[in-house]
Amino acid sequence: MPSSLSPAEFLKAATRTAQHFGFEHVEALKQHPGCRDCEKRIAHTASAADRRTDALHGMLTSGMCTYFDSKLNGIEGPVLFYTLEQVPRSGEPALSLQVFNVKKSIAEALLIQTIHSLLTNIGYPQHFVRVNSLGDTDSLTRYIRELTHYLRKRMEDMPAPARELMKEHVFTALTHLIEKEHELAHHSPNPLEYLTDQSRKHFREIVEYLDMSGTPYEIDPKLIGHHQCYSDALFAFEVCGEDEQRLESSPLYIRGGRYNTFVQRTTKTEVPAAGAVVVLRNKKAPARMPRRESGATPSVFVVQLGFGPKIRSLLLIDELHRAGIPVYQDVVSDSLSAQLRKAEAQNVRYAVILGQKEYVEGNVIIRDLHAQSQENIPADTLAQYLKKTVRA
Repeated sequence: MPSSLSPAEFLKAATRTAQHFGFEHVEALKQHPGCRDCEKRIAHTASAADRRTDALHGMLTSGMCTYFDSKLNGIEGPVLFYTLEQVPRSGEPALSLQVFNVKKSIAEALLIQTIHSLLTNIGYPQHFVRVNSLGDTDSLTRYIRELTHYLRKRMEDMPAPARELMKEHVFTALTHLIEKEHELAHHSPNPLEYLTDQSRKHFREIVEYLDMSGTPYEIDPKLIGHHQCYSDALFAFEVCGEDEQRLESSPLYIRGGRYNTFVQRTTKTEVPAAGAVVVLRNKKAPARMPRRESGATPSVFVVQLGFGPKIRSLLLIDELHRAGIPVYQDVVSDSLSAQLRKAEAQNVRYAVILGQKEYVEGNVIIRDLHAQSQENIPADTLAQYLKKTVRA
């Protein structure tokens, strides 16, 4: 286990990984014309109390504040950005990843895959993901109603602190019971049973991604977040030792999820939002954060269309990262033509195209945008092919 991992090494690896998966440093995004020319400033009411509810040291709340305060809402389409942070009070280094304007489950899949790749890169390949869903507003309303009924019927069996917390909110009481591993928490209603059809589909797609990518995971109905913050999916990473058992004292704290409800509550605006934070525990962040790396200019753009191809593309992007081949991509896009226009705008030579036909056949199309030619190759030979072609 890499106990000697320094904060600077962690932050540099975090920067490289985030950039490879399409996240831009927030300072770079502020230079976007849509951001600079934006005249519509959206106010928010995020407070210190809100920062205490996101279970991420306030950094999820900070991500939302950054998005609106920096007028990133002026950028059309999906906005993916990262920031390097210091955890308040402890000074621990952290990576914050944010995805805005992406309704579909690919947002959570992208966050999970990016973190999975980062953990592998910094020497923690043994890990698994815990996932759960609180659903949309209708789902949560149904769940809270059933949870309230369940706990009120058992007030006499409840510890005094939990009974007191019931006055604040039933979720607060449940969180206390979960932390104390109380039997009432163990037998409490499962939020997954109260999901609407739309929320059930959203969560099922995330589970399908985990299955397709071979990512170890467990569905944990007791992984919950604050009812005023999280909506739909939540996830947490658990680092394991060489025996594949969860480390009791993990060197990393990793949580994430979708927080559309929080954005709606604090801005009165519907903006899809998902985020995650990776904290390196028990180490102090450097006095000066690493600069964002320019690196080699990619000559490859990965293009996809469809749910299966999106997931396969994420895995190919990860494989190319391990092979040291930089790429551009827009895995959250649902438009083939828009992605190809982006590829041409970036002046890349090669587009790696993966549609439903290629996904089923296990191939990819390599299109030479300069020579206007293309060929099909097996997807599992892509890294080897590009190493020879791009560096020739």
